[in-house]
Amino acid sequence: MCGRYDLNQSPHVIALRFILAREPQAFSNADVRPTNQAPIIKDSEGERVATLARWGLIPSWSKDPKIAQHTFNARGETVAEKPSFRAAFKRRRCIVPMDAFYEWQAVSGEKKKRKLRIASPDGDLLAVAGLWECWHSPEGEAVETFTVITTAANTLMQPIHDRMPVILGREDWEPWLDPATGNPLLLQSMLKPCPEEWLRIAADAAA
Repeated sequence: MCGRYDLNQSPHVIALRFILAREPQAFSNADVRPTNQAPIIKDSEGERVATLARWGLIPSWSKDPKIAQHTFNARGETVAEKPSFRAAFKRRRCIVPMDAFYEWQAVSGEKKKRKLRIASPDGDLLAVAGLWECWHSPEGEAVETFTVITTAANTLMQPIHDRMPVILGREDWEPWLDPATGNPLLLQSMLKPCPEEWLRIAADAAA
């Protein structure tokens, strides 16, 4: 699963990294949690842009926003069939930019679990696969929400957790974000564990 991450890069760096049409709104949070707002990268009328959305996907048909408590992650193996995610999987895919994500590991002889920070070895932003939705509250407010897609852990992550976020390679960004990409087999082929060398694990100094 993925339940905590951080993002502290400047709007300029985010725009350059993801080749955005314009710089996004400034954002900084060393501890992004479900229900928090955070930037997502998506296609908007042919332009690649970053917008703020709330973590925890609320399907457009949902009458209860509390569903978001259970939809901040989506399993890549079933995302195309699950009622909460299948519509977004077809047309509303996004990238969730992260500096790092976090997991906690039990340590022999210690009561407190060790907080681990998983990031790119070279400091690049991680491009995590996600889905987004626009939900309308009973009062008529439009609320954009998103989920992070997970997959089975690679061998680097397996000692820590059996799941990990789907991290997209640069070659997958365009087809993943393009709403016109309709081949479910192509989309599903992107939802796999990333190579081990894409990540580095370290104890979080701020923990």
